[in-house]
Amino acid sequence: MLCLRLTPLLVLVLGVSLGAAFPHNTLRKGCSLFKYKQIMVHEKKAVEKMQKEFQRNIRRPGRNCNIWLFDREWMPAHLSVPDRVVLVEAELNFTIKMLQLSTHPGFTKTRQRSLAFLIQAREDLRGCVAPSHQPSGELSQWLQNLQGTMVTENTSCLEDYAIRHILEVLDDLKCAALQEKCS
Repeated sequence: MLCLRLTPLLVLVLGVSLGAAFPHNTLRKGCSLFKYKQIMVHEKKAVEKMQKEFQRNIRRPGRNCNIWLFDREWMPAHLSVPDRVVLVEAELNFTIKMLQLSTHPGFTKTRQRSLAFLIQAREDLRGCVAPSHQPSGELSQWLQNLQGTMVTENTSCLEDYAIRHILEVLDDLKCAALQEKCS
């Protein structure tokens, strides 16, 4: 009889103990980034083709651009998983916005596949992080720098920068999909 009364208490204690053993600072349920753990080769090739087209036909020489957004003192791999997702979502927003600006006919066709992939990735990331999540200090500072740069910097410099660094965004996306530390 005593054993039956202790069973619910033991289940409760065990449940609380196990709940404390697992981190709560992870991606939200229903957030599946599994497909980004291995960015497909054809997506990277599409991005490289787009970059070549941009350099060949659009890149304007002689611009005095001084943007260093992705030259950070910290590595995305050292961020918490939710911070990595916030970082990648901001990078995707920036990159998508810049890709959508160009109206050069050859580039418009070349960018379609990469743009569609990036938009889908951004949609998959939305809602992955709890709304109450507060980014770390270094990430918060970077997000502020990104916003400031988008206001103060020349649009053609921003566009050039985004396209040159799109492979880094894909690497950061892959890193965000890994729920453990990545390299």
